[in-house]
Amino acid sequence: MPRVKPKPSVDAVVIGRNEGERLIACLQSLHGQVRRVIYVDSGSTDGSVQAAQAEGAIIVALDMSLPFTAARARNAGLKALKADAPDYVQFIDGDCILRDGWMDRAVRFLSENLRAAVVCGRRREIHPDASVYNALIDAEWDTPVGEARACGGDALMRHQAVSAVNGYREDLIAGEEPELCLRLRARGWTIWRIDAEMTWHDAAITRFGQWWKRVERAGHAFAEGAARFSTPQAPHWQAEVRRIWIWGLGIPLVALLGALLHPAALLVLLAYPLQVLRLKARLGWSAAFFNTLGKFPEAVGALRFYARKVAKTETRLIEYK
Repeated sequence: MPRVKPKPSVDAVVIGRNEGERLIACLQSLHGQVRRVIYVDSGSTDGSVQAAQAEGAIIVALDMSLPFTAARARNAGLKALKADAPDYVQFIDGDCILRDGWMDRAVRFLSENLRAAVVCGRRREIHPDASVYNALIDAEWDTPVGEARACGGDALMRHQAVSAVNGYREDLIAGEEPELCLRLRARGWTIWRIDAEMTWHDAAITRFGQWWKRVERAGHAFAEGAARFSTPQAPHWQAEVRRIWIWGLGIPLVALLGALLHPAALLVLLAYPLQVLRLKARLGWSAAFFNTLGKFPEAVGALRFYARKVAKTETRLIEYK
């Protein structure tokens, strides 16, 4: 009689703070999908801990006397799994809902592709029509299918691989997933995006200020990633940073300084509407406009990183909700 191969074990690490009903929906979507759920709470005051306990999750309370990062929370979840480590771990943010069918597809992929360390699928916004910002984020999640350079916050990972590289880098306020994938790929592992529905996400961004802060945080991540982790052999976010400096800082400075000599220098600012027109064919009007406008908050975030680096201050999360 042929020997039946045991089914891989899968645990989940959920991170969150004051997610309310969204956290309950997240935890309920994991019922029957994983062996254990670790919920790492980052100082919630809305009853999230009690709600997670009621849903059967194992609670890890993050030490909030230290600077908070999502990477710290995810590593705390990994540490809680160490005594009885699973084959795979599903990372998911507390504002997300796991889609039906995802786990079977993802587990099968990792089981059949032994050099794959990470597999992710399509993350979608629950309410893309609630605001232009939610619609933009929904489009942002639609990454190409196939071998990838990085994943996002939701992904199924091979526990052996992520543990071997010591998990996430805890001092990063954003961009911790691409940096982790950078180290995994350096060890010969691969990262994959498959054509499967993975999670629903609820960004709940309805105000311009929320969008600005989110993009500012991305600029900080780009600048820090390029400064700390890019090498000639493995460039990391160099192109993104060049675009930030050109569009978010260089062109405005040239226009303003040039205008001191002659007002015609302000014509340089026409580069922005021309850029929107150039991107419109590929992205559509809204995405083209906000992609161009977004270089300004990205520049603010990049400058914040360099200011913090010079001042050697602690990392603090840039909130946008």
